[in-house]
Amino acid sequence: MNKKSVLIVEDDVDLREAYVMILESENIDVHAAENGKVALDLLAEKGDPGIIFLDLRMPVMNGIEFLEAYKPELHEDTHVVVFSNYDAKKEIDDAYDLGAERYVLKARAAPKELIRIVRTILA
Repeated sequence: MNKKSVLIVEDDVDLREAYVMILESENIDVHAAENGKVALDLLAEKGDPGIIFLDLRMPVMNGIEFLEAYKPELHEDTHVVVFSNYDAKKEIDDAYDLGAERYVLKARAAPKELIRIVRTILA
């Protein structure tokens, strides 16, 4: 991966594929993983992207566990955006404490919002 690429970490296959299609339609280099463990393996193999869109509630390794293992503060050029349908204050606080830069509710984010976030961060 490179600093202009995006990693989507999402367990819902339909959402994951939709996000990939949306970003690819804008000529953005996209990679995807179905949980935090697969994401860590992909990062170890391909290197850091510019942005990680991270769901929180996933099987095998959830988003909080991923952040604990990945340690975003050690990856200064990678921006972590939590992209979740859960707005529990504790989860939001935990994500920020562990290095997430933004927290976006999926239900409130249209495809254009996803593209806007990518364009803003990678500009």
